[in-house]
Amino acid sequence: MIKEFKEFALKGNLIDMAVAFVMGAAFTKFSTSFIEDLIMPFVAKISSGADFSNSYISLSDAVPSGLAIADAKKLGPVFAWGNFITVGINFLIVAFVMFLVVKAINKLKKAEAAAAPAAPPAQEVLLTEIRDLLKK
Repeated sequence: MIKEFKEFALKGNLIDMAVAFVMGAAFTKFSTSFIEDLIMPFVAKISSGADFSNSYISLSDAVPSGLAIADAKKLGPVFAWGNFITVGINFLIVAFVMFLVVKAINKLKKAEAAAAPAAPPAQEVLLTEIRDLLKK
């Protein structure tokens, strides 16, 4: 049973997936900073400084309007439509960046594949020569 577990744990796909998970976790902070610190200020500028993240509709009389979303949620239920829009924009930006990354990687892979086809092994060349001689 230990041998089977060792074979399972050391499979290439499992290790690749673990590396991808760790890289994804590290990429999360990077992408969050990219979106919040570089992209969202431009979105706010384009939308005349509107900050969607604190936009909500109160679903209770206990929640007065004009509070920050975190404070409003403490007082009662709110329909946080602005936060949803912000998360949606973040998702679209991350999806687009990931599309560009995958596209660049695929382009590099195609360039490597087209660079130089490998010569056939010596044994295969020898067998081809033998086949050609037998045909004569």
